[in-house]
Amino acid sequence: MNEDLDFIHDSAKEAMQEAIRHLEKQLVNIRAGKANPAMLSSVMVEYYGSMTPLNQVSNINTPDARTLSIQPFEKNLIPEIEKSILNANLGFNPMNNGDNVIINVPPLTEERRKDLAKQAKSLAEDAKVAVRNDRRNANDEIKKLNLSEDLQKNAEIDIQELTDAYIKKIDEIFAVKEKEIMTV
Repeated sequence: MNEDLDFIHDSAKEAMQEAIRHLEKQLVNIRAGKANPAMLSSVMVEYYGSMTPLNQVSNINTPDARTLSIQPFEKNLIPEIEKSILNANLGFNPMNNGDNVIINVPPLTEERRKDLAKQAKSLAEDAKVAVRNDRRNANDEIKKLNLSEDLQKNAEIDIQELTDAYIKKIDEIFAVKEKEIMTV
């Protein structure tokens, strides 16, 4: 019977870890106001007659937290890159210095920061729901084992402690992201 309990515990733990991994992946996509080459991932440039992702025709760097620097592999692409960035409607105003296209990333407004924090909170709540579902599934599996009342209660307590630990971890991850978003 102990092997069955260990298996249920380990399965619940793995499922809860997956909820955390999913949350972390989702939170990476929320912009916190710092320049990041991924901001330009949707930009397509016309290159010899075909639409090509910007990162395949240039190097994209972040010399500081508020600047993106795009160095095309061919200088004659500079006007095309500027046009593509404007057409992508990302709210950026590209400039060029003859060699590179420079984008100053505007700081987020207070209202936008609050919206992003709400979005992050919603993702954290979704992760908590997933963890609680994993707890319920584990408890259902424990009940199917026909254990003595004491063993069943102890196993459910273990699963609850595991759940509490993962809920706390989700709260900590959200607090870090919220601070990152709200820091001007």
